[in-house]
Amino acid sequence: ISIKSLVKRYPIGNDFFTALKDINLTLNTGEFTGLVGPSGSGKTTLLNVIGGLDSASEGTVNVLHHSLNNTSHNERALLRRKHMGFIFQSYNLLPVYTVYENVELPLILNKVSPLEREKKVNQAIEWVGLSDKRDSRPNTLSGGQCQRTAIARAIVHQPDLVLADEPTANLDAENSHHIMKILTKLNKEISTSF
Repeated sequence: ISIKSLVKRYPIGNDFFTALKDINLTLNTGEFTGLVGPSGSGKTTLLNVIGGLDSASEGTVNVLHHSLNNTSHNERALLRRKHMGFIFQSYNLLPVYTVYENVELPLILNKVSPLEREKKVNQAIEWVGLSDKRDSRPNTLSGGQCQRTAIARAIVHQPDLVLADEPTANLDAENSHHIMKILTKLNKEISTSF
């Protein structure tokens, strides 16, 4: 990730609200980085720009050797689908799907064969310690189990970049610690295990 002089403004009536001003950031492959700051400081906005969900008002944003300043909506969507994983604080799990089906979804979208999907989904579920819950639906899971399902879904397609927006905000201290241990472990081991 290479960001130079990033500015993000949102129109408000006849004026603008500046959410990000003069942001410069460089992250290299394998880095595990946390963005900290008070509520409203622009952390989610920055993640959305990096993930191509939002675009810069000014400055340059290069992610995974792609200039997001010069890509179409469809090109950014393809980049996200093929090379990024997202972990949201609200989980965003589909309630009618099991843990297995929720984790499998990115692979279906990427047209991965059924045999390869089964292997990758089972591996991702095992990584986050949910093998015994693979056939459970989100409404039967704890908050920590839902977040681990979301992590498995984010990493199942072996993304080059994982973006997590407050992945432990809705969890108690014990589960928060467990989730951070999983993310740290995955960051260290994912490139050699997949």
